[in-house]
Amino acid sequence: MGETLPGAASRIPSGAVARAAVRLTGVRKSYGQLAAVAGVDLEVAEGEFFTMVGPSGSGKTTLLRVIAGFERPDAGRVELRGVDVTSQPPYARDVNTVFQDYALFPHMTVLENVEYGLRVRKVPRAERLRRAESALDMVRLSGLGERKPVQLSGGQRQRVALARAIVNQPEVLLLDEPLGALDAKLRQEMQLELKRIQRDVGISFIYVTHDQEEALTMSDRLAVFNQGRIEQIGTPIDVYERPASDFVAGFIGVSNLLERDGRHFTVRPEKVRLLAGGEIVPPGSHSEGGVVEEVVYLGMLTRYVVELAAGGRITAVRQNLEIAADEALATRGQPITVAWRDDQTYEIGDQPGVPAAQSEGIGL
Repeated sequence: MGETLPGAASRIPSGAVARAAVRLTGVRKSYGQLAAVAGVDLEVAEGEFFTMVGPSGSGKTTLLRVIAGFERPDAGRVELRGVDVTSQPPYARDVNTVFQDYALFPHMTVLENVEYGLRVRKVPRAERLRRAESALDMVRLSGLGERKPVQLSGGQRQRVALARAIVNQPEVLLLDEPLGALDAKLRQEMQLELKRIQRDVGISFIYVTHDQEEALTMSDRLAVFNQGRIEQIGTPIDVYERPASDFVAGFIGVSNLLERDGRHFTVRPEKVRLLAGGEIVPPGSHSEGGVVEEVVYLGMLTRYVVELAAGGRITAVRQNLEIAADEALATRGQPITVAWRDDQTYEIGDQPGVPAAQSEGIGL
């Protein structure tokens, strides 16, 4: 690993209170009658990997463009490290953006692409070469500086685009679905690489994706967007384990939404146990009977869809540790009991999910 880029922010010590690298207050942006961003308040800390996740049209990319300066908000305020930049053009803001299509110059070498921004800023040649080579080292592309982009794989070209962005030492790096064009295996590898690079350089990353697994894998915190608004902000564990709304529960991962006695609850498939005939329900657990409607073999896992006698369906997953595939598939159409612990069932409402065991009067 090469040297840390000069000027890169240091990592925030554990327990320290970080100041905001980006602060948005009441940001609104409309296109005609459509409110793409409908009054967003948001703070991203220095050195944080922050992800904005949501379906297409939820407002996340528009908000990223507002932060970058490519779009002017209709209302609200954008601050970078406490400075109001709402009316500043993109080139005046200390941010860089990495896009899905890489936007590399095909006629330039890899090294020339990386140092291009420094050349525009009239950084002396020796300094820009040193910084460009350091950036390539950081993204593990040392020795490839003389190649042209066409000679690189998709993952390598994405790393070049990242090196070109971080070589300018921005306070904030904005990433607009940068891994969207990669195949599934390479995408997973690049997720870990991006997180490593972010930790090494210490720059605040604001990442946009519609991929829920990507958001959970990479983020220090994430914001779930829906129809121009933020439904929930929190750590991956908070958002996954304690969803604040039906939308969050259904969008982030797979979740079972149940209604009993007029109350809405969620329980994740991996928390649901499948009990064989005569198996005792574990203490502190809620159980219901049903029939196995569908069985899907997924290699490491088997997914079961159970039609509940009390109404509704529930999905459970079981690791294929000792059960054979044929044995799992044979349960289709068979009666079964499902159970889950009360403290792993969350009531859905306007506030973050509360364990059912802590919610007064919930009959689960």
